[in-house]
Amino acid sequence: MTFSFEVVHKSQERSPRLGKIHTARGSVDTPVFIPVGTQATVKSLTPEDLSHLGVQIILANTYHLYLRPGHDVISALGGLHRFMHWEGPILTDSGGYQVFSLARLREVSEQGVTFQSHLDGSRHLLTPEKAVRIQEALGADIMMCLDECTAYPATHAEARRSLTLSIDWARRCKESLRTDHASLFGIVQGGMFQDLRAEGVKALMDIGFDGYALGGLSVGEPKEAMLDMAAFTLPLLPDELPRYVMGVGAPEDLVEMVSFGADMFDCVIPTRHARNGQLFSATGTLNICNARYRADERPVDATCPCYTCTHYSRAYLRHLFMAKELLAYRLNTIHNIHYFMTLMTEMREAIREGRFALFKKNFYAQRGS
Repeated sequence: MTFSFEVVHKSQERSPRLGKIHTARGSVDTPVFIPVGTQATVKSLTPEDLSHLGVQIILANTYHLYLRPGHDVISALGGLHRFMHWEGPILTDSGGYQVFSLARLREVSEQGVTFQSHLDGSRHLLTPEKAVRIQEALGADIMMCLDECTAYPATHAEARRSLTLSIDWARRCKESLRTDHASLFGIVQGGMFQDLRAEGVKALMDIGFDGYALGGLSVGEPKEAMLDMAAFTLPLLPDELPRYVMGVGAPEDLVEMVSFGADMFDCVIPTRHARNGQLFSATGTLNICNARYRADERPVDATCPCYTCTHYSRAYLRHLFMAKELLAYRLNTIHNIHYFMTLMTEMREAIREGRFALFKKNFYAQRGS
């Protein structure tokens, strides 16, 4: 096994911690934010861009790559790293979330989930074993178990049924694992019910995985409910293994989750917001299409050293966005990814220096909240 995790420093301020994930393709300092490269690309950026921005690891989407161009094609071309020219670690999701959110006419059974492709209407059966086979063919460094993402709202009975299915699928994923070059993470489901989350943690720990993720958060529940469930569940997970909160990426949510002891995050927020003209800064979010920026010579953030902020004005960025020029998406994405990488670096430094509580206080003070 080429995967390992170590806790480098545990904060005296309750739960925040520094860690290091070791993979065959390099190490990753945690807490870490993972940009989403759905189609084997972080939209509008090259792998060189990502490296220059300080990105350590990226996420690729199993569902989309299975349907197009096909995991067999990517495998024949040398695997995902060679296919997209990214030399660092890659995490792949199982495809389950996309099946439940994008695919049509899906049918869930103990065997797996049968679904209709959103691309051409073709029918497919995704089983736990197949999810692992696809991720192995892609050449992922970190793979995720197939799970059923519990919808919100869900009754206790519905959440229990979903949890039971996800646990069974997780066991089958573990049993079908062939490679020793990649790790496999289990995903804790259970909806908004503490007893089910605790039950899910115990069941997955009994199976044994290289890391554990919280699924079924940020799926429409109130923010307070999401944070409460994460604060309850994260301490139940093993200290010696990485803790991954899936699909959560608002800056304030990252700060809170790190304070609970989370190590890994992924989300489309920085790239999707960039394409919608929403730019992040220490003081909040700036909507670049607002008319007041039409003749604004200032950069998005005067304190930001990214390429976008050191070369272009708000007025120019607004012009590009309103004209629907492709450069707008690229420059906006460069800035947003830089913001997220800087935020994670600042949190790691604050934990290391024993001042995370002060960092958190200043973070909210700058944002006026």
